[in-house]
Amino acid sequence: MASNEEQNHVLEFFTAMDNQEGVIVRQAPKLDLDLYISNYKGRTRFERLLRIGQCSVPLCQEALKAAIVEAKQGQDTQRYRDAWECIRIAAPNEPEAQWDSAWVTNTDKTNKHETYRLETELKGYKNNLVKESIRIGHRDLGQHLESIGDLTGATEAYSKMRPDASTQQHILAVSKHLISTMIQKRDWAGVLANANKVVAVSVPPQEQNTEQPYQKMVSGVAYLGSDKYLEAAKSFLEVGDPTACQQYNDIASVNDVATYGGLLALASMDRLELQSRVLDSSTFRNYLELEPHIRKAISMFVNGRYSACLAILESYRPDYLLDIYLQKHVSTVFSLIRSKCIVQYFLPFSCVTLDSMNATFARPGESLEAELITMIKSGVLKARINTIDRLLVAVSTNARVAMQTKGLEAARNYEKEALERIRRVSLAAANLEVKGQSRNAGGGLPGVGDLWSDDNGRRLLNPGESAMG
Repeated sequence: MASNEEQNHVLEFFTAMDNQEGVIVRQAPKLDLDLYISNYKGRTRFERLLRIGQCSVPLCQEALKAAIVEAKQGQDTQRYRDAWECIRIAAPNEPEAQWDSAWVTNTDKTNKHETYRLETELKGYKNNLVKESIRIGHRDLGQHLESIGDLTGATEAYSKMRPDASTQQHILAVSKHLISTMIQKRDWAGVLANANKVVAVSVPPQEQNTEQPYQKMVSGVAYLGSDKYLEAAKSFLEVGDPTACQQYNDIASVNDVATYGGLLALASMDRLELQSRVLDSSTFRNYLELEPHIRKAISMFVNGRYSACLAILESYRPDYLLDIYLQKHVSTVFSLIRSKCIVQYFLPFSCVTLDSMNATFARPGESLEAELITMIKSGVLKARINTIDRLLVAVSTNARVAMQTKGLEAARNYEKEALERIRRVSLAAANLEVKGQSRNAGGGLPGVGDLWSDDNGRRLLNPGESAMG
């Protein structure tokens, strides 16, 4: 149990974070930190640990200490500084809170020496004009710059690999390297552009099962970052084999694919799509087995148990708020799901009491009325509120007006088609035609003129053409 002094340090740290408008999660998440972080490899491990340390009150000190250890296993001294700036306030008495100036000095010195060495080697390769050596030189320099946190320099080095790429695999590698740095920079447009290049590259059939999960995963993350929830949901639902997906856990884990895909589908798809594309999917079902609460929430929504669906998601909100990609979208995604639940709940009724709506969707002691007013004004909910009788009344469409509108539209379409037919018959009867060979005689595709030719191959005037022309 934390002492009062430790609690005071954590309180001081989160007061500072609150002043910077950071996200603060006071509830304990359901995730186990060690088990959670073991699902990842590469630079994303530090980023996730730091995010948890900066946002989760219960896991703050544990996550920041792990972030310090993770940072010192790499060569990026700026990441060590970022973690140390946090832990020196949140847990100043911990050994990890002591500034390791020797490690920073030695690492910076080693990084500069390695950068100089790789740049010198690359100049030699360019002088010798060996394309493969130049490509490898740019790759090695880019990987080094990425490892030390120089993402701009790494992106530039990776981009210079492309002119010397001589095989499809080389082109594929360039796109993957660029995607890696752009995801860290949150350049979602660049990620999508290079993900499309991954699709465009022709690879042997046996490798397509490996490349598709990667392309769909990075596209899903980029669409999520761009607030395109439906496109992101479709991408995650099409990732494919979880075994192939698992090797790309430097971006996201298979559990993340299940969570992102399920949540975004719930926010952007209707009941039939959720049943067919999520619950009945032979491939995505394997992901849902890893996150059974997502499958249960979707099942509850499909079966009309909306309050149970929302309750499940709310219990996992702290976990979602600690995710590096999902955090900024949690409020919007939950609002979309909640609005869908309210609309679907109200759909079968002509009127519902506000008390029953509050009992189903409102938090204890709160009223749903303000939320319903917002939904009505935005057009999401087709209803009005009877404040006297405390009823939510559906705004019914006039069936007679709808039927008459549809009938008039059908009559207009019939009249338009009849006029076109009469015009064509009149043109043929008046011999207003252009004699000549049919454009389709050469076996090509028919042009616009061919659609107005008679059986002898003579071109008739189009309705919009002048007879004098």
